[in-house]
Amino acid sequence: MDSNGSDAPDTATTPDGAPSPSPSPEAAPDTRPAHRTPLRRTADNAFKIVVVGGFGVGKTTLVGSVSEIRPLNTEETMTKAGEGIDDPSGAWGKRSTTVAFDFGRITLSASQVLYLFGAPGQERFWFLWDRLFSGALGAVVLVDTRRLADSWYAIDRLEHHGTPFIVARNNFGEPTHTLEQVREALDLPPEVPLVDCDARDRESGKRVLIELVRHLAARAEAEAAGTLVAATATVYEESTP
Repeated sequence: MDSNGSDAPDTATTPDGAPSPSPSPEAAPDTRPAHRTPLRRTADNAFKIVVVGGFGVGKTTLVGSVSEIRPLNTEETMTKAGEGIDDPSGAWGKRSTTVAFDFGRITLSASQVLYLFGAPGQERFWFLWDRLFSGALGAVVLVDTRRLADSWYAIDRLEHHGTPFIVARNNFGEPTHTLEQVREALDLPPEVPLVDCDARDRESGKRVLIELVRHLAARAEAEAAGTLVAATATVYEESTP
């Protein structure tokens, strides 16, 4: 209620007393973090994870949903100049695309921080992938079952680099295939985790990253066990007359 006893809401004004223009009803809500989260001075150990996949599968959305900072992105508007070069089929309504990479951050502890890099999905930017994979602990391959073939190159490059990865199916509506059918279509080995996710949902995105960390830990334990067995066998052979 205002000073005149009216229940009408107060009208915002500009410094000269004129009413402020109302926001456009079509403007999308800004879901990015409202405040910066400064990097702690004690952070001295960084880990790198790459999110990769085909065009329009939700990589930018995933990085943005889990990042504690307002993510850096290099989204540019798609224009007619890309016709005949880019293939937007299956991603109807998409008006912008990543031309370099997305970047986000998650603080793990006082001394550890996780950096997230989202790779560009269009074929003409794939040359950047090898650089982004450098130094990465692991990767998330985001797939859209409507365009599974777009994911094959990402999987091939990760296998070529020896980079551990998991696959996350980003669900655009109700899934029409089982995860086993997706695994078979992608020819994934049984040891590569395959999970469902909604890239728009923070908790869902966090579960994907946790699954990747579990996969990395399991691989490290297996490699350590294998090294121990090999070392034991060597000692045994050397000590046997």
